[in-house]
Amino acid sequence: MKIFNNLYGLIISQENLLYSWDRFKKGKRKKKDVGLFEYHLEQNLLELHRDLKDKTYRHKLYFGFYISDPKVRHIHKATVRDRVVHHAIFKILNPLFEPLFIHDSFSCRLGKGNHVGMKRLEVMTRKVSKNYTHPCFVLKCDIKKFFDSVDHEI
Repeated sequence: MKIFNNLYGLIISQENLLYSWDRFKKGKRKKKDVGLFEYHLEQNLLELHRDLKDKTYRHKLYFGFYISDPKVRHIHKATVRDRVVHHAIFKILNPLFEPLFIHDSFSCRLGKGNHVGMKRLEVMTRKVSKNYTHPCFVLKCDIKKFFDSVDHEI
């Protein structure tokens, strides 16, 4: 087992927080909450760094809202500050975990996603069904209101 030291220091570094802000804001600059954070960017990032360094940082509650795409879904969104932290953690930890994931895991991975997953499913289905000449079964499932049923205190 490989051991990594000072990952927390890398995550909370000012350079990583600025990089994470730059990654996060792409495509979101017209959003009101993003604009407010950027208006006081230097102060916000310095406060965030201080809170992380002093270990006084606390993740805020998620903001819930509804969208229709096409069915109505309840979405939960973290604050801009918290999403910058999410990006900072991802930047440091993803290179360590990515090589450990199985090839056919597609959710929330760079260069993967729904479209790549569907192409891979087509290849596997064609192979298993011997070019669609034999039965092949696929299970697609979702647990209704799963996020709402999770104990958020834990």
